[in-house]
Amino acid sequence: MEITFYIAAIIAVVSTAMVITRLNAIHALLYLIVSLLAVALIFFLLGAPFAAALEVIIYAGAIMVLFVFVMMMLNLGEEAVAQENRWLTPSMWIGPGILSFVLLIELVYLLVAESSALSSTKMIPPQQVGITLFGPYLLAVELAAMLLLAGLVGAYHLGREEPEEES
Repeated sequence: MEITFYIAAIIAVVSTAMVITRLNAIHALLYLIVSLLAVALIFFLLGAPFAAALEVIIYAGAIMVLFVFVMMMLNLGEEAVAQENRWLTPSMWIGPGILSFVLLIELVYLLVAESSALSSTKMIPPQQVGITLFGPYLLAVELAAMLLLAGLVGAYHLGREEPEEES
C-alpha cells in the first residue's frame, strides 16, 4: 500500500506541475483532471472513500465541466478556432493518458488484491467528517466560505462590462 501511495503522490505532483507550466488552457485542464484523480486515490488509500468519491464527483466532474463551459463561452472567433485546431493534436493526450493509466492500474490492484494493509486502514464514515468539519474546524470552514465568496464577487466585478457613457 505504501508504494501505491507514493506513486499516486508523484503523479499528483507531476500533473499539478504540468497544469502550472502549460500554455494551452485545454492541456492544463486535462492535467488538472489527472491531478484530482490522483488526490482521490490518495484519499482512498488513507481510508476516506467518501472523500475520494466527493473528489471525483465534485471536482473532477462538476468543476471541470464548469471550466470547459467557460472555455466554450470564451469563443474568440476564427483565429481562436485555427489556433485550437493546431493545439488539439492526438499527441496532447499521451501525457495525461499515461498518468491516468498508471492510476487505473493502481486502483485495480487495490480493489482486486484486497491487501491486508488496505483492509486494516480505519475507514472514516461521512458522519465523522461532518462532525469534525463543523465542530473544531468550524471557523476554518467559514473563513474558506468567505474567501470563496470574495473571489466570486471579485470575478464578477472584473468580468462585467462597463456601461458606455453617452456624450
